[in-house]
Amino acid sequence: MATTFSGQHVRRIPATTTSLRRPAAFPKQSTLSISKRVSPLKCTMQRSFVEQSVPKGGAASNLKELIDFLYADLPHLFDEQGIDRSMYDSRVRFRDPITKHDTIDGYLFNIRLLKLLFSPQFQLHRVWQTGPFELTTRWTMVMKFVLIPWKPELVFTGVSIMGVNPENLKFCSHVDLWDSIENNEYFSLEGVLDVVRQLRFYKTPDLETPNYEILKRTAQYEVRKYASFLVAETKGDKLSGSSGFNDVAGYIFGKNSTMEKIPMTTPVFTQANDAELWEVSIQIVLPMDKELSNLPEPSLETISLRKVGGIAAAIKFSGRPTEDVVRQKEKELRSALIQAGLNPIRGCVLARYNDPGRTWSFIMLQQLNICYTAYDQLKGSDGKTLKTQEERSHAEENFSTIGTSEDLLVVFLLTP
Repeated sequence: MATTFSGQHVRRIPATTTSLRRPAAFPKQSTLSISKRVSPLKCTMQRSFVEQSVPKGGAASNLKELIDFLYADLPHLFDEQGIDRSMYDSRVRFRDPITKHDTIDGYLFNIRLLKLLFSPQFQLHRVWQTGPFELTTRWTMVMKFVLIPWKPELVFTGVSIMGVNPENLKFCSHVDLWDSIENNEYFSLEGVLDVVRQLRFYKTPDLETPNYEILKRTAQYEVRKYASFLVAETKGDKLSGSSGFNDVAGYIFGKNSTMEKIPMTTPVFTQANDAELWEVSIQIVLPMDKELSNLPEPSLETISLRKVGGIAAAIKFSGRPTEDVVRQKEKELRSALIQAGLNPIRGCVLARYNDPGRTWSFIMLQQLNICYTAYDQLKGSDGKTLKTQEERSHAEENFSTIGTSEDLLVVFLLTP
């Protein structure tokens, strides 16, 4: 979960892009093969095509109208309105790592099946042109498996490469690539295992928790965008410790200027601001409907109230979060980010969701976050603060579409 601290800055680093080998002429059909490469971005997409001549005047086609259409249409993928099938060829070819259909009817059947088995939510992040007759989208899909008693959430992020028929400007192919696996070819056993791994059972309290959007999910971590929220904070002793908890808990139980009792939330955060992870604070999340202006003052001078939130990288794990375990998870997350070509800043945050005295360790949820920052601390390439919503949205877009431009990184560790 995300907390922010003054003096932390987001660092910009050069982007790394995937290399695409494109055909000289527009393809009638295409197949994608994914091959590993030694680079921060894990794979290079190579394309082999059955070529076809492009109609005269079509090669320089500007697909802006189709981009605008996708921005308006795709958010309806799983709602009652649904997508506009008239913009797809009847023989549109759809493929993701575990599903394949060769008609628009098959594609729409797959959507209906997902709606029946899950409660899918689809978020479109970006649409852009990647070829004369090709558009690419970046998205997040979260699906709650309603047929399993504990209703696990499955999260997928990635890109869709959509081919456009140059004769009628309808979509003729749709290939999904998941961020969380290496082998995106159909049928991918790695893709099946990615689904199965997300079905595991975690027990978390039925309490309010900070809201966030998942911008990207890899095999090692998630990139999250947290909405702003408030915490009550005091000095702690170590990441896995509980020193100071009674003081911040006392604040919500009525030890404040108006003796107001504030509803409990989850998780409890411990944050380290230094590279050695010794300068620690402990925090309790306050209800999402609270503002600093309507909160009572703490009775203890050692407690402070702050608004936090921002973009972060996170990993989840189960079991009891001992100091050794937390520090090892911090190393793993930091290493994964560096390997991806990113530059994490110092510090991390541990988020604990369960009462250790009432929950079996193997179903406890812990999360570890490495360094996150508030929106008012995001910096542009000129070093100036990104103040407008447009500037911030552009920065977030660059981060969520790693490989298109300079990338922002804020990281944090989470314990489910």
